Amino acid sequence: MNNSSALDVVIVEDEPHLAGLHRDFIEQNFNLRVVGIAATLEQARSLLRLHQPRLILLDNYLPDGQGVDLIDSPLLKSVECSVIFITAASDMQTCSQAMRSGAFDYIIKPVSFHRLRSSLERFMQLVQTLRNVKVVDQRALDKLFNLPATDTPSAPSAKGIEPNTLELVQRAFTTKPDVSWSVEQVVEEVGISKTTGRRYLEYCVEIGFIAVEMQYGNIGHPRRLYRKIADGGKSAS
Repeated sequence: MNNSSALDVVIVEDEPHLAGLHRDFIEQNFNLRVVGIAATLEQARSLLRLHQPRLILLDNYLPDGQGVDLIDSPLLKSVECSVIFITAASDMQTCSQAMRSGAFDYIIKPVSFHRLRSSLERFMQLVQTLRNVKVVDQRALDKLFNLPATDTPSAPSAKGIEPNTLELVQRAFTTKPDVSWSVEQVVEEVGISKTTGRRYLEYCVEIGFIAVEMQYGNIGHPRRLYRKIADGGKSAS
């Protein structure tokens, strides 16, 4: 690591062993320097004020609150700092809130170091793009704001499917594989519009991730329900 050009990182994690593993992995594999580790939100705020880091690895469940609340805080917004949000819960509402508040990426615990590497590679690519882009045009903007993860297939973007939203939709089925979902239930769970929900659900049917079930009632039209196919299809992760 080139310390003179390394970017500062703060890790917010209340498990010391896990925080140490993240620190070692980050510093050994990227031109990044961990300037502090916080075990609470209060400590995280102090480190943000002191170091103004370029990146923060932010755990959600902390002794004095939830990390997701920090993402939308005036303090974090005053610092040019990207957030990789980490949560142990498969909580679609929390993940959706984190993305709406501007999180660069999110990772579900237990953290896969392959997934963390992919996220950090995207972050470093973003930083490099910010440094090199001189003229703002459509191609530059696309490169800046639509950086795919290295393990993300190109097919979703070609079909107008955004990888992060696709992962949110698929995670709803993964966490509740025995549930048959209606369009209305999916859009409420993920926090997207009904039109968008239908598009993503039909794409998941196309790739064999979910199957359609028709529910016939006594009156009216049959309802389309969606259910995960066991060990089938292509996921976003």
